[in-house]
Amino acid sequence: MEEALDNQIVESYPHLYKNRYKSMQETCMCWGFDCDEGWFDLIDELSKNLEEEILKLSAEERIHYGAAQVKEKFGGLRFYMDCATDYMIELIDEAEKKSYTICEVCGGLGKLCSAGVWLKTLCKRCLKDPRFENYEWIKKESEV
Repeated sequence: MEEALDNQIVESYPHLYKNRYKSMQETCMCWGFDCDEGWFDLIDELSKNLEEEILKLSAEERIHYGAAQVKEKFGGLRFYMDCATDYMIELIDEAEKKSYTICEVCGGLGKLCSAGVWLKTLCKRCLKDPRFENYEWIKKESEV
């Protein structure tokens, strides 16, 4: 994700991203958000909801809750926390499932695509981008 968007999210949700600038020995958040800008709104919405949940906790509890890593893996969003309540896990699961319907590049309606072992969720327009020339939509059995 581009630096300006990274900074915007980190500044908007300081409790959730308190580890963003710590060393790699302390957190994987030191690498930032390892995905493209198309998921910004999805991550922003999830972050807002998680931040609200963290703020409901006591100050003593709050220190244990924060994002550990945010990235793309196998074409979908992966969002890891240091510690999470059951409700936080539900919010994360919902966002991860939703990521398979959102183009990671532009944020439009997307679908899981494959280029051999590489997977990425792309829309019809971004799939035509020369950077993704080897990608094609993965067809479900019901579409064959």
